[in-house]
Amino acid sequence: MGLTEQAFALSESMLAAPLPRRWAHSLGVAKRAAALRPILGRDADVLEAAAVLHDVGYSPSIATTGFHPLDGARFLREQESVDERVVRLVAHHSCALLEAEERGLRDELAQFEMERPELVDALIFCDMTTTPDGGHTVPADRLNEIVARYGPDTIVGRFIQRAAPEIHAAASRVEQRMAAAGGGQPT
Repeated sequence: MGLTEQAFALSESMLAAPLPRRWAHSLGVAKRAAALRPILGRDADVLEAAAVLHDVGYSPSIATTGFHPLDGARFLREQESVDERVVRLVAHHSCALLEAEERGLRDELAQFEMERPELVDALIFCDMTTTPDGGHTVPADRLNEIVARYGPDTIVGRFIQRAAPEIHAAASRVEQRMAAAGGGQPT
């Protein structure tokens, strides 16, 4: 079984039954990642695996800190079959360091190195252009949905508002790379 197949199976085992909506979102994020293959080259499988696993830390069986990027990365690091690059992408997905600061967990998250900026941008793009149900959206609408769901004065609401400029910039960089590669807009 290859990297992506293992990642899909692991993510499904952790999310599908207890959190079906989170599982649908993860599948949508992975679909977006697959659409970025024209600009990812040999990193395509790493990104797709990270995309389907990015929210595994929400699984009730492993959620210990309440901060899903950290819980997910810690869990994935313990799995023999998970590539360390996937672990790093999960740890730092969608500007997680800013949320870690809000939660007082910056030092814990900093134990995971950052992955290459192009892959970090790609995972931000995939996550922030996918609705909670796995459909397509644009970053502005996704950010508004997150703030509305959690509230502007919550940890998540504050973090996502702080992260908004970087999320928009990352999405723009990915769109520019796709356009330059002749891939147009990912579907």
